Amino acid sequence: MIRLLPAFLLAVLCLTAAADEPKWIPLFNGKDLSGWTIKIAKRPLGENYANTFRVEDGILKVSYDGYDKFDQQYGHLFTNLAYSHYILRLEYRFTGAMMADAPKYVNLNSGVMLHAQPPQSMRFDQGFPSSLEMQFLADEGKGPRSTGNLCTPGTHVEMGGELITKHIVKSSAPTFPAKEWVRAEVEVRGNDEIIHRINGVEVLRYQRPQLDAACKIAPASDIVEAGGDVMLGYGHIALQAEGQPVWFRKIELMPLEKK
Repeated sequence: MIRLLPAFLLAVLCLTAAADEPKWIPLFNGKDLSGWTIKIAKRPLGENYANTFRVEDGILKVSYDGYDKFDQQYGHLFTNLAYSHYILRLEYRFTGAMMADAPKYVNLNSGVMLHAQPPQSMRFDQGFPSSLEMQFLADEGKGPRSTGNLCTPGTHVEMGGELITKHIVKSSAPTFPAKEWVRAEVEVRGNDEIIHRINGVEVLRYQRPQLDAACKIAPASDIVEAGGDVMLGYGHIALQAEGQPVWFRKIELMPLEKK
């Protein structure tokens, strides 16, 4: 009995440690859009116009085969819950051709929005939520085109204590072929810091995300005038549909403790 005691205690300690380890929570169940809310510009909240967002073979797909024209109907699929401290990971790949009447920059372009405003607060024809976009890009055959960049609709960030007001901050990630699955991960720590990783490698980090009330792309003035906090410490996660077919899978979140 005495000899068995150390082994028993070791087993208990291992089980306790395993129970304390953070767990990945699936945000996408691979079957339907449960837990998500759709907002497409020029469409009512919740309308999945032309079946833009669909689930097929366990993959969340952004498709435009039901559109006659794009007509600036930028769409986003929002988590129903808002988050503050977490690591988000997912895989994406591009497929098919962009809509002919979409802006040229839309080609092989998508992303995931962080600290996004609630979809219920967006204007009817608003194209993008105030948010921080981890931008996904692929090779157009025109030279280097890094993925994992930062785009700032309705926002600014700081890097090394300096306020960054330009709309796109490029990452150090390489260029990937369009049809290749790429693993994107972002570590979000409230208003303190956000880190982008591509295939497990850090490619960008920035601090103190904040609303830009003067932005016309995503009118953050609505939030500021309503009394919202200018410093962004939490928000919704949203997958983008801006005229280019794209697939997502393995969308998971790990909650983090505040330091």
